[in-house]
Amino acid sequence: MCDIRQSLLPRDVLSAAKELLYHLDIYISNLVQSGRHPLQVDMKTLELIEEFILHAPKDRNALARRMSALQDLQLLEIMCSCFQEQSRDTVRHLMFSALFSLQGNQADDNRMGLLGKLISMAVAVGRVPILECAATWLQSTHRVYCVRLAQVLVDDYCSMMPGSVPTLQNIHIACPRFCCQFLTAVATLYDFTSDELIPPLELLQMIVSWIQNDPHLLLVTFHNTPLSGQAISSLDVTPLGGLVHWCVKAPLGYRRDKKLASLHRSSEHENDVADLFSALHLSILQVFMLLPNVLNDKGIFGRLALLQMDSLASLTSDLSRQLDQSDKHGHTSTTDILVLTQLALDRLAQALQVAMASGALLCSREDLRAMCSRLPHNKGGPDGVFWIVVLLHAPLQERWSLSAHLILQNLLVDSRINSSINYSKSS
Repeated sequence: MCDIRQSLLPRDVLSAAKELLYHLDIYISNLVQSGRHPLQVDMKTLELIEEFILHAPKDRNALARRMSALQDLQLLEIMCSCFQEQSRDTVRHLMFSALFSLQGNQADDNRMGLLGKLISMAVAVGRVPILECAATWLQSTHRVYCVRLAQVLVDDYCSMMPGSVPTLQNIHIACPRFCCQFLTAVATLYDFTSDELIPPLELLQMIVSWIQNDPHLLLVTFHNTPLSGQAISSLDVTPLGGLVHWCVKAPLGYRRDKKLASLHRSSEHENDVADLFSALHLSILQVFMLLPNVLNDKGIFGRLALLQMDSLASLTSDLSRQLDQSDKHGHTSTTDILVLTQLALDRLAQALQVAMASGALLCSREDLRAMCSRLPHNKGGPDGVFWIVVLLHAPLQERWSLSAHLILQNLLVDSRINSSINYSKSS
């Protein structure tokens, strides 16, 4: 590959990039066919990619080659065709990795910029092979970059072009693997720490619709991941943890003056948002209730936690901070704050109860008591949030049957999902 650099230099930027993609396809196909292990693209080839596709200058003093907007679009179309027409999965994934695996250098910003545009186009035109490659990339890349990619898609489809939301919504059918990873990334991105990090209404509606239509969607990555295959810095193996954060933080998080004013929200709109979070909360609990069978089938019930204690400790800390801030805001009545606080605590208690009963959360009574000690009691008094520790007295296999009726009974404290539960009982 390194000997083609001189032939690429005289070409215009688009022609050079196209030619390099052609040679890269041949090079990787030959590499795969050779049977050589490990399958690894050499450094010289990666440098050519950075120079002629990512347009990161080879020399510090050299001017970077730039594409016009039209050439940029043409390159994306060429790349879409290249990945779509490649019939061998191994070649396609290795080629994607050569182009977009982060190298820890200055070219990574260009790499992320091109990746965001390519994935956005792949969503728009339904290029499933590219989305499959992106799902693998999201599973193996540091979460900081995963949320950057997710932000691009949310901006493109929910903010800049709201009418195109149905296009993004179709990914749960076209590519469930990518959809699950996208869910995990946005659940990590929107953490309610600022007005900009509260999920947009269009995104929330889409996510609720996805999970209600297919609860197993949240477990796609988990089903396809080796038990020891997740790096600490990568995204969680499911979006469950992040979505639990959303449901617990939403009652107080969506009441911010600035957020409401900026969106000119009416009380009716606010109720719509509250109903969506209630529906999301119920859906998450229902997904948890699927887990005992899933974990037992894998032979790992009681041995693998899908909800991590450090994440839940962070949640209780954030909730405590929300409660402190709500006391300082004069725009919400004391009665409303108490109601919303109660709702947040009830959702936290319910999530902990169901997660523990289903085997998704593994912890000791002491850990649980320490984690919840900074929170006020819910309406159950001393036996409110803390009655969960009773479950830990029972043998692991008995927890599910012990708590099933208590879980359904306690769900009724969220008045907004009362009708949903009554409906599901009667159907």
